[in-house]
Amino acid sequence: MGSRQVKSAPENSSAGASPADARAAALRTEQERVSGIYARLDAERAAAEGTLRAVPATGGGRGFQAMVERQAAVEESARRLSRLNAVERALCFGRIDHRGEAGAAGDTFYVGRIGLRDDDREPLLIDWRAAAARPFYTATPSSPGTLARRRHLHLSGRTVARIDDEVFDLEGLTEEDRRTIVGEAALLATLRRGRTGRMTDVVATIQQEQDEVIRAGLHGVLVVQGGPGTGKTVAALHRAAFLLYTHRDVLERRGVLVVGPNATFLRYIEQVLPGLGETDVVLTTVGELLPGVRATAAEGPRAAAVKGDLRMAELVRAAVADRQRVPRGDLEVETDDMVLRVDHETCLRARDRARALRAAHNVQRRLFVHETLEALAVNRAEQYDRIADEPLERMIREGGVPAWLQELMDETADEPLMDAEDLKYAKAELWRDPDVRAAIDGLWPELTPQRLLEELFADPLALARVGDGLTDEELGALYRPAGSPWTVADVPLLDEAAELLGEDDSAERARERALAAERAAEERYAREVLMSNGVEGLPEIDAAHLADRQHYDGPPRTTAQRAAADREWAYGHVIVDEAQELSEMAWRAVMRRVPTRSLTVVGDIAQTGSAAGAHSWGQMLDRYVPGRWREQRLMVNYRTPAAIMRLATEVLAVVAPDQTPPEPVRDDGPPPAAVGVPPAALAGRLPELVAAELAEVATDAGEGRLAVIASGARHAAVRAALPDAEAGATPEALDSPVVVLTAEEAKGLEFDSVIVVDPAGIVAESPRGGQDLYVAITRATRRLTVVHDDDLPDLLASLR
Repeated sequence: MGSRQVKSAPENSSAGASPADARAAALRTEQERVSGIYARLDAERAAAEGTLRAVPATGGGRGFQAMVERQAAVEESARRLSRLNAVERALCFGRIDHRGEAGAAGDTFYVGRIGLRDDDREPLLIDWRAAAARPFYTATPSSPGTLARRRHLHLSGRTVARIDDEVFDLEGLTEEDRRTIVGEAALLATLRRGRTGRMTDVVATIQQEQDEVIRAGLHGVLVVQGGPGTGKTVAALHRAAFLLYTHRDVLERRGVLVVGPNATFLRYIEQVLPGLGETDVVLTTVGELLPGVRATAAEGPRAAAVKGDLRMAELVRAAVADRQRVPRGDLEVETDDMVLRVDHETCLRARDRARALRAAHNVQRRLFVHETLEALAVNRAEQYDRIADEPLERMIREGGVPAWLQELMDETADEPLMDAEDLKYAKAELWRDPDVRAAIDGLWPELTPQRLLEELFADPLALARVGDGLTDEELGALYRPAGSPWTVADVPLLDEAAELLGEDDSAERARERALAAERAAEERYAREVLMSNGVEGLPEIDAAHLADRQHYDGPPRTTAQRAAADREWAYGHVIVDEAQELSEMAWRAVMRRVPTRSLTVVGDIAQTGSAAGAHSWGQMLDRYVPGRWREQRLMVNYRTPAAIMRLATEVLAVVAPDQTPPEPVRDDGPPPAAVGVPPAALAGRLPELVAAELAEVATDAGEGRLAVIASGARHAAVRAALPDAEAGATPEALDSPVVVLTAEEAKGLEFDSVIVVDPAGIVAESPRGGQDLYVAITRATRRLTVVHDDDLPDLLASLR
């Protein structure tokens, strides 16, 4: 496969060429190559656009198969065009030169976001996920494999702006290549760039331990445990792209779900996968796992711990059963002309028969409704029959019944009051009666997850009935008034309820049958029109296609769009980032979406801040894949300067002594600073600190970003002191140079400078406050300032 792609020497290079000359010559060579690659990209875009325009207009052959083939061609072209458009920025980012033999040139490959070939099917650009590109990531000075050189290409638009070379074997390069060696370490150059509010897809700077994560097998559960700055998220997202590339036949059909901690985090990473050539991945948070619900509010530690506990699954199940009731005595329903009755035993049998169905509550309800309506209809018929029989009974008592009438009465004595058709009509008539419907709904209501939990949490007596095993204090933490907004901790409970309640889809299935019948009628009509016009049988005119033209519903939905709208969608792979924050109940919701148990679990146990979060990975995973999950640790911190990491390590030694901190590779930037500011002076002093920090981290492109991470107690004061700053875990926060966050909201994010306000308050306000402080001080990539009002907590004693 390999071919020598660069053969000619730069025209002005020589053995004695200066570094500037060598750099200029190398830039010219690479620019020529990159321009050719972009030209091929443009050509493929034009071809895809041409197909999109041409296929619908061709008409194709007759019949269903031809229509399907045309639609498939349109969909594939649209998908291809979307990928080609997504990789415009930094399309080509690397080059690898393999060692040649006896002074000859070895194979050279260019590495980029997607694969491209020329008209002769020779490779112009190797997809970064392909096996041929792997040496670009795995080669190290101690283990270079067959590589002689790795070259990083830094593009500005379509222009090669800079080149960095890593030479592994000088003798393995030709004399021409030796004259054009340039550059600096690509990874550190990437890390020193200012934060832009979006995670940069650092596919060009992935290191070996991350590459091992990315290319691990699809099956089973892979836990990626890594401390701050180890590139966990980068590795996980590139893993998603790699799996889609390698297992496209499976994952393109089922899709990949990425679960992040909050909307800000998703906005932070949302451009990474498209930039890697993948556009069909669902990004969501725990608060959005249930379609139709978008929860962002957080619970207090006590309520979060209760709602995240696995006992809530049984509480929700009991709450559903509590809504399947029978009257204490007989069921009585007053209608216009009589009181209908169903005895208690019949009601019990109807409930038990419905519960015996292996189905969800709302599906079981159909059986309960039909049996109860039948009992009411029979009772009404019996009452009507008695009313009709009263004159006859009086005649019988008085001895005035003619013989023919007595004979007729004897013949019909054993016949049922109603036949099947009569019973069906009577049940439908009763169901239209509001009083009948209200009585049945009171016994077995049709429930939504929202209605079930809202009514439950607002009713202390109902909570007491279903909360077996929970203490009074825990039940009290669940109580809240009706109409309260949903919290992130509620969504797994809503999902649990949705699983138990199900949906009565009988109306939808009836609608689909009606639509199918309507579609068949329209096709018959279209055929009659064609016959009447004498054009039936012509290949370019088809009755089915003519009927379909009346039902255009817009372009077909992608796998991601269909999956995001379907609670029961089974994904091919799920990636959970900041996974240590998920509660036991949240894990149940996630596992429902991946029955194959193919997951990548990314996080750091030392950063668990949620009261319902993980103490260990086994605590959460052994229930679903006992002994069948594997852990890979990332131990190199690429983000946090050594001076900041030394402080973080001191905190970690206290809050999670069993965890090993990652080793930083950077030893640049100033040490962390501590600034004492009394609460009364915060409003005046904080803006000065923010302005000074922004000036320090500003780049030529103005990309510097700063976060003020405050305790809950100081949050309002900080927001008041910085009225122009964005606040909270919102997508808009990432577009602001300054954002005010809590430690929980800052999870998974990074900023050039971080100011931590009231560290003692952060530690005190949560059972896992020490972990929250660890998170807060490890968000900085360049500078850290700690603002305290009295004395620093013992965890930060070295700053005193």
